[in-house]
Order: sequence, then C-alpha cells, then structure tokens
Amino acid sequence: MSAPDFIHVVYIRSTPRKIWDALTDGSSTTHFWAGRTNESTWQTGAPLVFRAPDGSVDFEGKVLESDPPNLLRFTFHIGGPGPMHDEGPTEVTYRIEPSIDVVRLTIIHSGFINGSIIRPGVAGGWPRIASGLKSLLETGEGFASWTPADEGSQTA
Repeated sequence: MSAPDFIHVVYIRSTPRKIWDALTDGSSTTHFWAGRTNESTWQTGAPLVFRAPDGSVDFEGKVLESDPPNLLRFTFHIGGPGPMHDEGPTEVTYRIEPSIDVVRLTIIHSGFINGSIIRPGVAGGWPRIASGLKSLLETGEGFASWTPADEGSQTA
C-alpha cells in the first residue's frame, strides 16, 4: 500500500507561458523555492537537477512528459545517502490550465511509500512554493528568504 498523493491547486493571475517559464527557466525558482535553482532542458527523457543555495545537489530526476506550457511530469529523488533518499523517487506533475481570467496550476506529487517520511515535508513545502510563485508572478516579489528549516522539516 502506498501513501496518498499530495495535490495542491493555486490560481494565479498570469499566463500559462509565464508560469511555465518561472517553473523551468533555471533561476526564477530562487525567488519562490527556498533559494533553489534547477537545471534541465525539460525535454521528455532529459535529466534534471535541483540545487540548494550552496550549489549542492538537493533533488534529481528525469523528465517523463513535457508539453509546454500545459503539462510537465518528472521524477523527484532526494539526494543521498539517508532515509529520504532510500525511499526512492517520487513523481511530480504540473498541470497549467487557463481558467477564465486566471491560470490554474495543479501540483500533484505521487508515489510515496506507505509510512513515507518525505510526504509530510511535501505537504508543507508545496503550498509555500506555490504561494511564492503566485506572489512572484502577481507582484514581482517571491519568498526568497524562506528556507526549509523555517518549516521545521525537509520540504519539496
């Protein structure tokens, strides 16, 4: 048996392309994802790396599906060694859909093992990340100073 998926929805006054770009351009994430950057071509099959503010590898994965600016699906594996790494990769999906005068971003994080120690951090991290993205795109200011330690646990 596996732990339940984590699903978070946020509505952002922006365009699908701007949301896609902020999630994938490699540097915008520093403003809403605890100072992290990402590296990938975002083509199906491509590797991806999320780097902590000190440049170390924090998470790694592989792009499973890429349909800019509508859908992105990738594996998400916490760096090791350690118990979080030992749980193996999980899967993240971004669905980006126009919704009248805003855009609906649905984040689905799935594939947790039963009793996962990763899932509680994900449940705290994704809402903070999505809120920071929303703030960045709507006001020009994200949550750059936020760190996972502020939440008291490892987060997405």
